[in-house]
Amino acid sequence: MKVTRNIVAAALTACFMTGAYAPALLIAAEKSEYRIGDRLPQGQKDGPQSIFKEVAWDALMPPDWDPMRTLKGLNLDQLSDADPRAMEALEKLRQEWNNAPPNPAMNGARIRIAGFVVPLESQKNQISEFLLVPYFGACIHVPPPPANQLIHVFPAKPLRDIQTMQAVWVNGTVEAFSADTSMGRAGYRMKAESVTPYKKTR
Repeated sequence: MKVTRNIVAAALTACFMTGAYAPALLIAAEKSEYRIGDRLPQGQKDGPQSIFKEVAWDALMPPDWDPMRTLKGLNLDQLSDADPRAMEALEKLRQEWNNAPPNPAMNGARIRIAGFVVPLESQKNQISEFLLVPYFGACIHVPPPPANQLIHVFPAKPLRDIQTMQAVWVNGTVEAFSADTSMGRAGYRMKAESVTPYKKTR
């Protein structure tokens, strides 16, 4: 279903910009080579990782779950910003996304997935916790994606030289676990065995 600019604009006001990282996130976004909404191509090898199964973000959603089902039957093109139905639909959508179910098949899986880093905890420029998000700008310029599209990552060791919104590969064991963070509700958590920079191919 097509989402109009009015709905998107309204959604922007709901973006979680609380927490100490908000200014740094905005600066990082301005300096990045990626644009808002950009996703990372999968299937690019950064070395032997045979023990991990590479997955796309869609694999984290149950096959029968529709992230836009709340908006079905609603003609968004005919609604203005001030229309109560538009605001009600947006709120229902946010609630639906916050409670987005995980894919049971992924629970306990050892996976390899590419995404962008949104720091949650750090000391002395070392990141000890972060959200892995599927597209550039998530939780910064646009609202958080559904909970089943956010992974709360705990690296084996605090990360050095990893920047806010940097593209990375993460290898580790993922499990279904809902957690509220300052930047959005995550539907998964992962114990990461390795986090490495994502290299774009020309």
